[in-house]
Amino acid sequence: MKNVLTLLFVLVCSLASFGQSIDAPWETIFDGNDLKGWEVPENNVWWSIEEGALWAKSDAEEIGSILWTKKKYTDFVVQLDFKFGYGTVDTGIYMRGDDSKNVQIQIGESGSLKRDMTASPYVPSLGYPVEAEGISELLKLNDWNTIKSMTIGNTYKVWLNGVVVMNYKLENANLVGPIGIQLHPGKEMTVQFKNISVAEL
Repeated sequence: MKNVLTLLFVLVCSLASFGQSIDAPWETIFDGNDLKGWEVPENNVWWSIEEGALWAKSDAEEIGSILWTKKKYTDFVVQLDFKFGYGTVDTGIYMRGDDSKNVQIQIGESGSLKRDMTASPYVPSLGYPVEAEGISELLKLNDWNTIKSMTIGNTYKVWLNGVVVMNYKLENANLVGPIGIQLHPGKEMTVQFKNISVAEL
């Protein structure tokens, strides 16, 4: 009987973690002051901190860059605020690295589809397997937006400005890796980020 109750408790906790409320403690991984928890690339010309915001700016050659956390994560939820700058913004959040079994949560325009795919998952081997819903009504093009992305095992869930917009399950997903923020190559653009936090589940 004890084992059954334990199993039910674990199941209820797992289901609850896919609701809006996150009970796990949050850790700030960008507080507007420094990038000490991140692997800053050599000869960095892409990432800077201005007035408490993390700026991603394309370089003259449009090489692009990915800013990675030093820490690797398994099950977690990451939340950040973002604001579009100039150019065609094509960025996103890498959930557990960037191999072929990885999900990136898009922010901005898809380079392949030539339209906004914010909050949709991109998988290198699949493209965009599903599309987030209700984005045109929720996305603020000239103001700050809040995106929250959760992964538990091979499942993914995304909120945009407090509303659930995407659920997805990727078979054989990569289950451990760092969190990354992308500045897409081949683009002239700027985008800002702030209030980046993670809760491990």
